[in-house]
Amino acid sequence: MKSSAGRIPYVNLQEQWLEERSDLLPIIDKVLESAQFVGGDELDKFEENIAKLCGTKYACGLNSGTDALMLALSLSGIGKGDEVITPPNSFIASTAAIVHIGATPVFVDVLSDQNIDPSKIEAAITKKTKAIMPVHLTGRMCDMDSIMDIAKKYDLKVIEDAAQSVGSKYKGRLSGSIGNIGCFSTHPLKNLNACGDGGFLTTNDEVVYNKSRSYRNHGMVNRNIVDHFGSVTRMDNLQASILNYRLGKLGEVTQKRRNNAKLYLDNINNQDIFIPEEKVSEYNVYHTFVIQTKYRDSLKEYLSKNEIDTAIHYPIPIHLQPAAKKLGYKFGDFPVTEKQSKEILTLPINQYLEKTDLERIFSAINQFESKAQRNE
Repeated sequence: MKSSAGRIPYVNLQEQWLEERSDLLPIIDKVLESAQFVGGDELDKFEENIAKLCGTKYACGLNSGTDALMLALSLSGIGKGDEVITPPNSFIASTAAIVHIGATPVFVDVLSDQNIDPSKIEAAITKKTKAIMPVHLTGRMCDMDSIMDIAKKYDLKVIEDAAQSVGSKYKGRLSGSIGNIGCFSTHPLKNLNACGDGGFLTTNDEVVYNKSRSYRNHGMVNRNIVDHFGSVTRMDNLQASILNYRLGKLGEVTQKRRNNAKLYLDNINNQDIFIPEEKVSEYNVYHTFVIQTKYRDSLKEYLSKNEIDTAIHYPIPIHLQPAAKKLGYKFGDFPVTEKQSKEILTLPINQYLEKTDLERIFSAINQFESKAQRNE
């Protein structure tokens, strides 16, 4: 399936299945024959392999990135009355996890690259603050040195929301390996993706690891003994088997996405487009490739007319969502986030794009002129 002659899709999961079908069907069949559906060899193998990839001692397979965040918060001793500092421009799950465990999200604005602004964190710290949750948005890691310094100064936990950043690096250190706990998603749209929901957490803390394994399985020590009231949040063996296969291809997937990003960076020259640079300290895995322009809506429409699909991540900041009304925030509280929400546009970056697809995309962007531009 080649998209260069027709509409260019934002994602292409159908192409992934066509490419992998002959390899995956025997793997799936083997799991079904084993009757190891809940737990099993594939899950054990995945946890061992993903911990190595993330540069941590331990990993615990879970059923979503959201559950990974909730479990990480809970295992960090955070609950009712506590506060967690996080940015307001992430996917809703980042904030929802804080709310669901009874804590209060405290938002801090972001930098031009959409990641949390460390210079604004200290002003948000109160006696109730228990943790900082940086979100490595778009596959780009936050300024973790600054965040860890602040956390050390105020004795705070750091929980990395690494849902979009598996394999990314900051000064050579891997996503999910710097804070106390890293939380990942293997949703079908992620770079490392399952055929359904999935997630995992990473840690170097043996106590956290052992508790996470127990909590994900009702808090059971064994078949008959329950040490504490847990939940059911484990990754199933079937998804683990698919992820084990795709782990072997992740390096290739990441490199293809980085190559695609480089073509954009080298060739988009429309003066009304801003693209955050990849700093020397960063290794971005490009879960998404986001540009910023004040003509976002008209550019999106223009690209659609040219048979190029795009997306917006995310058009309404969390603090302005109806669900967040009780948190007491208002428009104007986070000007950078609010400005970006009106200007960000996500281009196709998936590994199945042909060079001709990318050429069509950046050529269309370079040729674009909004009505406002023409009237200026």
